[in-house]
Amino acid sequence: MTVFQKKAFRYYYWLAIEFFKKNGRLIAISFFISFLVIIGFLSISPYIKVALTREETIGLVGNYDLNNPPEEMAAKISNGLVSISEKGEIIPVIANSWEVKKGGQEYRFHLKDNLLWGDGKKFSASDIKYQFEDITVKPVDERTIDFFLNKPLEIFPTYLNKPLLKYPLIGVAGYYKIGKIRIEYGYLKEVALTPNTKNIAPLRYKFYANDSQLINAYKRGEISQMTITKKSIADTFLNWKNSIVSKSVDYSRLLTIFFNFKNPIFKSKNFREALSMLINTEKLSEFGEVAKGSIPPISWAYNPDLKDSIYDLETATKIIEKEVPASESAKLNFVTFFDYYDVADEFVGEIKKAGLSVDLSVASLDRPDNFDLFLAFLKVPVDPDQYYFWHSTQKVGNIGSYKNVKVDLLLEKARSTINIEEREKNYFDLQKAMQDDPPAIFLYYPYVYTIKRK
Repeated sequence: MTVFQKKAFRYYYWLAIEFFKKNGRLIAISFFISFLVIIGFLSISPYIKVALTREETIGLVGNYDLNNPPEEMAAKISNGLVSISEKGEIIPVIANSWEVKKGGQEYRFHLKDNLLWGDGKKFSASDIKYQFEDITVKPVDERTIDFFLNKPLEIFPTYLNKPLLKYPLIGVAGYYKIGKIRIEYGYLKEVALTPNTKNIAPLRYKFYANDSQLINAYKRGEISQMTITKKSIADTFLNWKNSIVSKSVDYSRLLTIFFNFKNPIFKSKNFREALSMLINTEKLSEFGEVAKGSIPPISWAYNPDLKDSIYDLETATKIIEKEVPASESAKLNFVTFFDYYDVADEFVGEIKKAGLSVDLSVASLDRPDNFDLFLAFLKVPVDPDQYYFWHSTQKVGNIGSYKNVKVDLLLEKARSTINIEEREKNYFDLQKAMQDDPPAIFLYYPYVYTIKRK
């Protein structure tokens, strides 16, 4: 370094020192304020994103993967061969028409022309991958597919309303197509949906492990919409000026107490009716719409003439004393899941008031092997056919081993015709028969609360 360079370096060095001495305080304050502004911007950026974009970000709780997406999302990105109207009519969607052969044991479906998957590839009959245990599926050509049944089933087309999907979450004839997908440890964490038509907003789904994470995500502005089941939590958002809270009924789920008919005590209709009298419907109405049967009131097959259940501890106690002599052991094993423990515990208190002994335990599996009473949600199908749950031949769905010859016959008759009027009559009679000889205690269809930013 030359003498001239050394002098120049010392000059700028001392100039910088004097500058920082003179302006150091101002520089420090400016740096601190800039730091706070950056931190503040990062904190509110999710809210700015929500406010400035048309995209709706929906939060859901649950572990979903590419083979098991949430139903509401699958319905947006794809369709089934058919759909079911509110009146029970079967409407072709991906299918154009179908034929019934061999007395209802064979169905041939013809597909619409020029269908494309969401990735732009041509849709063919060989792409249809419905999984049925006792039904053979065979493509005939690109636009024709056959289904071979072991025995006739007139309502078979109603089972083809499930959205068709291929890996990874690519649908056909949906309102949306899949965009970016983020996965962690094999589970979906975020999925973006792009509209296939105009005038609908882009959607983004984010997934959380529990309600607490979901609620915190909404508070942070990560999501613009969420649905929860607890009224007390929903009420905390009523005073949020930028949010709307709406209440609705989830008719796809029915909280139910199943009887295990392997226990001889449940063969007595009087005993089962006595247990039903221990249900306080006024308290249940806080959590959902009280049910009269297993077919929801919004269904075309619902029987409006079903009688209401009445809470009557005194009468129930007398019946139980008569049906269960003091010399007999009648300790009931009541099993439920953690989320419904409070409801179960309330019922256990009523059972004990009536003089019965009961143990309440929490299930660790989807379905307990050993129970007398089992409290869980029944997944209500779109079509009123509930053969799977109540017919005596069904070993998996009929978890309580319920048997009733009249119920079996009505279930068979209702699914042996596609005529809505005939089916309606059979289902009306079915609901009456099941109320006279209950397979379970049907409690309520739960209220759900949707919180959405304005």
